[in-house]
Amino acid sequence: MVGDVFHRDCPARMVLDHVTSRWGVLILTALREGDLRFSELREKIEGISEKMLSQTLRMLVRDGLVSRAVEPSTPPKVTYGLTTLGKGITEPLEGLSGWIRDHAPDILAAQSTFDAASP
Repeated sequence: MVGDVFHRDCPARMVLDHVTSRWGVLILTALREGDLRFSELREKIEGISEKMLSQTLRMLVRDGLVSRAVEPSTPPKVTYGLTTLGKGITEPLEGLSGWIRDHAPDILAAQSTFDAASP
């Protein structure tokens, strides 16, 4: 059913998966500051492999959230940026990322408490 994210066949579930994946969130929020080349994104997002960056960018470009511009040169210069659609999702994602960052110590403390109480 279209429009009901709780329904297994809702296309929004696929978009939710793409946008809220670890790398999807980081790429989208990194591009909020402006267009970046592949190597700049890889440097900015520590721990992402070239393969995962390439796959995630391809997926986000396909979803219409990220644009890909190729300048003919040797080697070709490829720049990624947010589309209008992509810009719309970055504000809520930044709020989510900020909340997680601000509450990470509380979550880690809760995990420690849980682990200490578990046999």
